[in-house]
Amino acid sequence: MKKTDRKRDNVLRETLTEVCEAALERYPGFVWLTHFANYSEFPDSLSVWCIFDTEAQLASADTASLTALINHQLEHVGIKVKNIQKHVSFDTEEACRIAHGGNWKRRFSSQQH
Repeated sequence: MKKTDRKRDNVLRETLTEVCEAALERYPGFVWLTHFANYSEFPDSLSVWCIFDTEAQLASADTASLTALINHQLEHVGIKVKNIQKHVSFDTEEACRIAHGGNWKRRFSSQQH
């Protein structure tokens, strides 16, 4: 990873950590988030995954508000994407346990967009 990519990744991790802390307080059932990016194609390659505990909690969550929060925080640090909805996905611990035995690496590799 190039030095500029490392800096960008650190800013992204710090920003998404702030989003995660806010989401834990605001969105019942939210448990964690992660991101993936190919920095040679950044920010187009950015993918943020927001994970809730159960399908019911995800279904009742205000995902539009959480997506807007992510977009706002990214823009605040100078990361602009054309269509934030294409970069943010939602999933649940429950669905991963059922479909992939709790193996998130396998689940993410089968669902990358």
